[in-house]
Formats: sequence, structure tokens, C-alpha cells
Amino acid sequence: MKQHRAPPEFDITTEMTFEPLTPKTWAAFTELFGERGACGNCWCMYFRLPKAEFTEGKIEDGNKEAMKALVWSGVTTGLLGFYEGKAIAWCAFAPREDYPKLEKSRVHKRIDDEPVWSVTCFFVEKQFRKMGVSVAMLNGLIAYARNQNIKIIEAYPTIPTQPVLPDSFAWIGLYRSFEEAGFTKVDQTSKNRPMVRFYL
Repeated sequence: MKQHRAPPEFDITTEMTFEPLTPKTWAAFTELFGERGACGNCWCMYFRLPKAEFTEGKIEDGNKEAMKALVWSGVTTGLLGFYEGKAIAWCAFAPREDYPKLEKSRVHKRIDDEPVWSVTCFFVEKQFRKMGVSVAMLNGLIAYARNQNIKIIEAYPTIPTQPVLPDSFAWIGLYRSFEEAGFTKVDQTSKNRPMVRFYL
């Protein structure tokens, strides 16, 4: 398989394009997530399904098929970032009420009745990590949201408590990426998992 590795000192984020996940981009999405479904056959269904159903869905492509059903039904599920025609990054993005697990969270309770769209997950292809892709994804997401007349983007990123954060802990996004993209803290019930927003 051809490796899409950027040349040294080249800022790939200036060459990235962004498209929502649709039936048209499904193949690119599945190629990005690979056989492991990004991580442990999650297929970005963690926040959408009850725990038992999500766990069961890790077997025999249950979560993958659940995500595919959402995409084919026209539900907004997220944004893909492309470089040289290949999907290298993913950001889950949907109305907050589409994430039952988030709605039941004690730490990230709604702070008001405003309609918000939530960012719940990031996945960046390994060779493109630590290149500013997450910030580029957020900027692409802001542009997409503005075009869709979405008024508030909300997220729940992590503030690392150790110098090196394992990739498995970074899937919700790093606070510094959101800060760089212009998000601001609106609640810090959780010291290391603040709620942030971008108002359009």
C-alpha cells in the first residue's frame, strides 16, 4: 500500500480538504479506521449506544454496521479530513442529543438549553499525528458548521496530567488543540476534562 507520508518541514494542513461522512465517503472512512475500527472495533459508536449494546457490537462488525446504518439514513456523524485524496483524519460531530451517553453524563451536564453540536472523538492516521492535523480538523469543522448555520460547537477534551499521553487517552481531543482553534472553557466540573465551546 502506498504510504502518504509528508515530506519534512511540509505543512500538510494547508493541503487538507474536508468532507462529511456520507455514503460517498464511506469507503474512505472504513479505510482510515481499518480492521480495528479505529480502536477496539469502536467505529465511533461509544457515545451513541448503551454500554452492553456497544460491547456486543465490537463482535462481528456490529458497531460498524450501526454506524453504516446511520450514514445511509442521512444522519450527520462527523467530518473526514483528506490529504492527497486519502482520508487521514476523522472528527465525530453531531447534535448533542444524538449522544445518549453524553446526555446522561454527570460530569458534562448541559449548562443551558442552547442547541449545541458536540465533538466527541478524533482519530488521526498514525503517520500524520503531531503535525497539527487536529487543529486543522477543528478549523474545517468550524467552516462546515458555519455553512450549516450551526451556532454552537461543544467539546470535552482532555488536559494531560503527564508529559506523554498514550494515544488511547487522546481520542476525545486535547484541550490545547481546541484552545488553538479558538474554543473557550465554559465549564470545568472536571479539572482535566473541561467543557469548551466555539460560538459562531
